[in-house]
Amino acid sequence: MPLTPDQLSEIAAARATPRPTLRAVSEGMEAHLYHAHPVLDHGFIRVIDYMGDDAAIVQAARVSYGAGTKHVQNDEGLIRYLMRHWHSTPFEMCEIKLHVKLPVFVARQWIRHRTANVNEYSGRYSILDREFYIPAPEHLAAQSTVNNQGRGEVLQGEEAARVLDLLKSDANRAYDHYEAMLSTTDPNGDAQQGLARELARMNLPANIYTQWYWKVDLHNLFHFLRLRADAHAQYEIRVYAEAIAACVKDWVPLAYAAFEDYRMGGVTLSAKAIAVVKRMLTGEVVTQETSGMSKGEWREFEGVWG
Repeated sequence: MPLTPDQLSEIAAARATPRPTLRAVSEGMEAHLYHAHPVLDHGFIRVIDYMGDDAAIVQAARVSYGAGTKHVQNDEGLIRYLMRHWHSTPFEMCEIKLHVKLPVFVARQWIRHRTANVNEYSGRYSILDREFYIPAPEHLAAQSTVNNQGRGEVLQGEEAARVLDLLKSDANRAYDHYEAMLSTTDPNGDAQQGLARELARMNLPANIYTQWYWKVDLHNLFHFLRLRADAHAQYEIRVYAEAIAACVKDWVPLAYAAFEDYRMGGVTLSAKAIAVVKRMLTGEVVTQETSGMSKGEWREFEGVWG
């Protein structure tokens, strides 16, 4: 269960007591504020706070103080220009703070994005819950035979059942031992000191859930989404990125549309690739051998051009 009844009550109370403000407000993001969006079996993302909107991006780019004579069309055109020409600083004027509950192994992949402020639930001070990520059968895949960091065919039948049983039993056994090491009473009920939490936690598996607050500006969030919401990203982090992207789309619709067009839906061609395209447009038949590209470069180029 992603949230307890008490947590849901706190969220309902927070949303029931809005306060007037003079700062810029995004109606789309207000609809998401505090709500928990479930991800995986026990995880979630929820927006805790945000700053700025599409107008803040435009204002930063123009360094203006008022609406003046500009129109929405002008804002959209400017935002698309900024995105198209990789002008990043205006997008840094918007920020978002998220509360995320996620498996530890996903968190360790996520934290490679070092351009955010993070505060994680501490296993030194608190006891972690008995909650583990167990893949759904359709996501229980074998190792890819062509990609060292990818997945192959989905496991079936007895092999799938065997792996699921191992995942569940190993996780629960590790947690049983975690609890036993923390225990202040022995099996006979006599008092004992118990192992320090900061040491006992090292026995827990990487699929146990942790939580953190993650604050990031829009420019660096777009970089995160470009990599982690991509179809090639690992499923377990991709679903978090997709949930975040849905909130961002409502928060800054003009900026997100430009991001989808130029980053998610666009491609970057090398100088060699552009030269090949020009030769093809003249009717020349170009092969990998005559392109000047390596086999890997040519394969990626074919994926775009072909």
